[in-house]
Amino acid sequence: MQNSIKYRKFILPLIIGIIICALTPIKPESLSPQAWYMFAIFVTTIVACITQPMPIGAVSILGFTAMVLTGVTDIKTAVAGFGNNSIWLIVIAFFISRGFVKTGLGRRIALQFVKLFGKRTLGLAYSLVGVDLILAPATPSNTARAGGIMFPIIKSLSESFDSDPKQGTERKMGAFLIFTEFQGNLITAAMFLTAMAGNPLAQNLAESTAHINITWMNWFLAALVPGLVSLIVVPYIIYKIYPPSIKKTPNAKHWANDELVKMGKISAAEKFMIVIFIISLAFWVLGSLIHIDATLTAFIALSLLLLTGVLEWKDILNETGAWNTLVWFSVLVLMADRLNKLGFIPWLSKLIAESLGHFNWPIVLIILLVFYFYSHYLFASATAHVSAMYAALLGVAVAAGAPPLYSALMLGFFGNLLASTTHYSSGPAPILYSAGYITQKRWWTMNFILGIVYFIIWIGLGSVWMKLIGIL
Repeated sequence: MQNSIKYRKFILPLIIGIIICALTPIKPESLSPQAWYMFAIFVTTIVACITQPMPIGAVSILGFTAMVLTGVTDIKTAVAGFGNNSIWLIVIAFFISRGFVKTGLGRRIALQFVKLFGKRTLGLAYSLVGVDLILAPATPSNTARAGGIMFPIIKSLSESFDSDPKQGTERKMGAFLIFTEFQGNLITAAMFLTAMAGNPLAQNLAESTAHINITWMNWFLAALVPGLVSLIVVPYIIYKIYPPSIKKTPNAKHWANDELVKMGKISAAEKFMIVIFIISLAFWVLGSLIHIDATLTAFIALSLLLLTGVLEWKDILNETGAWNTLVWFSVLVLMADRLNKLGFIPWLSKLIAESLGHFNWPIVLIILLVFYFYSHYLFASATAHVSAMYAALLGVAVAAGAPPLYSALMLGFFGNLLASTTHYSSGPAPILYSAGYITQKRWWTMNFILGIVYFIIWIGLGSVWMKLIGIL
């Protein structure tokens, strides 16, 4: 029997956890032993999510068990954590995104965009980013968007123009398109509450730790202008600092047309998928007006997909990414909730706020966002990073006097943008990087440059925009 467990990678998390527990006698007096043990378990779990001795779902189960065994929480409270509605929104949205892949609708949309806008390489890049934008609201797995829909098309398109890293011709087209898709993917993930798994988590943490109500609509409205500006500016910057050698792509239209011919006429399943997607989007946008919860909308969409035969029950059972997310998400949300209720997060927020007390709130918030962004070099998952830091940083921002909703949204956006760091930063990163089109040095260098661009657009322009719409 093959053992996939990497036992050595348990060493660091366990050492850190043991050290924190050993410091219990000298812990701050205002914290209970339970709060301190919860902190130790949480840090150990997060570090294990980074070192990954086991899949993240398995690691979270170990953390869950430790919580109950140590008496930090009782089993009834712990199990109830699996019923969180924000988590079920993510899980069901995974199933909805499966419909895009299974029916071929995602691929068809992408090919149509290539056919319409693919005369130049820059136009191709914008068209592919446009597809990501269309799919994002109903695809909480940005990994599924990038890896399941966009990457196969980019790879096939690049190879049709003889752009292949095996031949040393990656700069012809593939490297530019790959990196542009990566950046476009994280931008679109930041634009919609339902476009990345960590976003509903941030929504939940904002509500539970600071009583801030983030809706699908106010997230979208706040992100609309900085998001669209980023989608226009960033591909152009990449085009200038890392240009493809092929500038014109007259054959792209013919290639896309040939691929569409192979796909045949639009199927009934694709038509159903389109209608259900539009219904879901309408309900998410109008949810606060018609009093339909975002999670209920997801259940309605899934029911329609099952009733129309677009998805079968076996498709649901085989969507392992969704069930994996349900497990580890639930555990991490539970841990964050316990840290808050046991008083650790309020204590930490107050401590940091006091240390930054001589600064006004805009400076404090910028410091927090910069720290949040660049600390992602230590993380291999954007969602794990949100779980680890979002609540505490939001608490600090609010304690410093920053507008609560504005702070919650800014931290929510940067929970996606911080993926512009490494080749292991988020799910799409290793998929796109491992294709071999871009070196690690180039990947890190360009990400560093674009990180600065994101700060300018989202903090500068984003703040002005949110002032205009009444959020700031």
